Amino acid sequence: MDAAPLLAVAAEPVRWRILAGLSDEPRCVCAIQDDVDVSASLLSYHLKALREAGLVAATRRGKWIDYTLAPDAHDRLAAALPTAAG
Repeated sequence: MDAAPLLAVAAEPVRWRILAGLSDEPRCVCAIQDDVDVSASLLSYHLKALREAGLVAATRRGKWIDYTLAPDAHDRLAAALPTAAG
């Protein structure tokens, strides 16, 4: 994904809060929902956008799905930021 679309996905306020609350430790949807305070269907929509952008990874645990930051999420977002010409 090119830089601008990747940053656009991450910059949406709900998605930004989701990313800020994730780490290398898996978190279930119910815990994420407490952080962002949106309906389950809206949370699902935002998590799908983050998965499609490759920023989060999902792992099924029985009937639950746990989410973590993708291993390269930090690097990809940092690389997408514009830099000053030296």
